[in-house]
Amino acid sequence: MRSEGPRNALCIEVHDVAPATWPLCARILERLDALGPVPVTLLVVPDYHHLGRITHHASFLRAIDRRLARGDEVCLHGLHHLDEGPVSRTPAEWFRRRVRTLSEGEFSATDSAITAQRVARGLAEFVSAGWRVQGFVPPAWLLGRDAALALRRFAFSYVALRNAFYRVPEWRPINTTTLSYAAFSSWRRALSRPALDCLFRRAPAERPMRFAVHPVDARHDRVLAHWQSLVSRALHSRTAMTAARIVATHRDRGGGVEDPLSTTRRARAGVASRP
Repeated sequence: MRSEGPRNALCIEVHDVAPATWPLCARILERLDALGPVPVTLLVVPDYHHLGRITHHASFLRAIDRRLARGDEVCLHGLHHLDEGPVSRTPAEWFRRRVRTLSEGEFSATDSAITAQRVARGLAEFVSAGWRVQGFVPPAWLLGRDAALALRRFAFSYVALRNAFYRVPEWRPINTTTLSYAAFSSWRRALSRPALDCLFRRAPAERPMRFAVHPVDARHDRVLAHWQSLVSRALHSRTAMTAARIVATHRDRGGGVEDPLSTTRRARAGVASRP
């Protein structure tokens, strides 16, 4: 049997949070705040695309501090959010890393040493900012075998991949229904809307629902309006919680624990259409 999260839980995740993306993230948060005091999980990238460390941007740090004071959570979302790993070994790997996830799956092919170094540097930025972090979410939800092994060195309480939270170090899964727009082209946006509506309607109550909202979504008024509508509808039957809260209150039904390496292999087969 697998672990299950709290019944009727909703987790709203704002991805790729960084000084360079903050104007778009702030627009998303403004829409969410209009619905009431909804806790949000902020996936912060300490040096997004090498554009500057978060600790060099005082106004950004103050903005995140205000979000934390209202009950939001920050988690580590890579270091650079760029796949700068070795050349892909197969056409399928190349498509997954370079096309489907736009070369942003930072930990899709890193070795243990590089992974540990980047995670340590990211955590150091959080420590300097005075932020407590419990979770790690690899960019594009891609996590290679060696990268997964390297995470054992750190005291995270959970790792989140596309369709589950994993309580570590046991790697016990809490399966989720995760909704994410592919907003970087008009035809993908058009297909995303009915797909998300279908997932929303069919989502079982016992499985936590996650809304993965990205800065690019804020460039399109219709996408933002749809997200706002989905959140409003979800709040009628679900309780909004941070990712850390869902993991902390999960119900363990006993039974086996998944091997983290087999977990990452399956996760890589079902990658996100948007990082």
